[in-house]
Amino acid sequence: MRGLRNRTSDGCNNGSRGIGLRTAGIIIFCAAVLGIAALRWQTVLNSLGSFLVDRHPPQQADLILVLGGDFWGPRVVTGAELARMHYAPVALLSGPLYQGVPQGQMAIDFLTKKGYDSDLFQVFFADAHSTIAEANALRGELARRHVKRVLLVTASYHSRRATIVLTLFCPGVQFISIPAPDIHYHADEWWSDDESRRIFFSEWSKILGTVFMSYPRYLVSRSFGSVTGPSENEGYRHPIIDPFQRDGQPLKRTTLRILESVSDLHRGPRTGDGCLQGG
Repeated sequence: MRGLRNRTSDGCNNGSRGIGLRTAGIIIFCAAVLGIAALRWQTVLNSLGSFLVDRHPPQQADLILVLGGDFWGPRVVTGAELARMHYAPVALLSGPLYQGVPQGQMAIDFLTKKGYDSDLFQVFFADAHSTIAEANALRGELARRHVKRVLLVTASYHSRRATIVLTLFCPGVQFISIPAPDIHYHADEWWSDDESRRIFFSEWSKILGTVFMSYPRYLVSRSFGSVTGPSENEGYRHPIIDPFQRDGQPLKRTTLRILESVSDLHRGPRTGDGCLQGG
């Protein structure tokens, strides 16, 4: 009888150990699955961040096009270096007025002081304050110059959107993106600093707005003949607007919520006061 009790007790202990091992195994397996999922989400988010940077090696082209927005920084210096190495006959410096002076002219003044030959550059005044408006302004000028291949210079984080916009709104031209370095955006782990996160959401929302809203609207307006022609000295005054200016706010907010939800999957749940746990 005593032996039976001992055997029963040993069986219970062995059963408990078996259950404990199975439980530990399940916990380890679940932890491994969650770890792999976390790594994959980080890879996906990094890929989305890197997509914004469209980078290609320079090659011979008909024109170097430097978009407006930076007239004494890395953008114009990158364009000047390409011109100095004779990748194209001339670098066209685009942009609106700044304090009554075309940004392109201010860029030339800056570059000549740094030792670049002023004959390498030409100014294109575009009365435009968005990438789509600038593309509309440039379309007639590129056609007038009969260019087929353009080296496109802009900030690194802006390079993908600029290539998409110019390819859509300036058909018949091949744009090769040569982005300038930018210290404000880090494609890897963009969610870890405020400035990169702001740029990421802004660029992606504008890319989606361009592809799904502005460009279809442009095609419709062109079909009905409502697109105005280029001026000789200025850019287009075009009825198609960038949807992420004032009257694009509803779509912008919706798109930002979608993208932020993707980011939140990596960063963790929100606490009651709206802050994110885990930094």
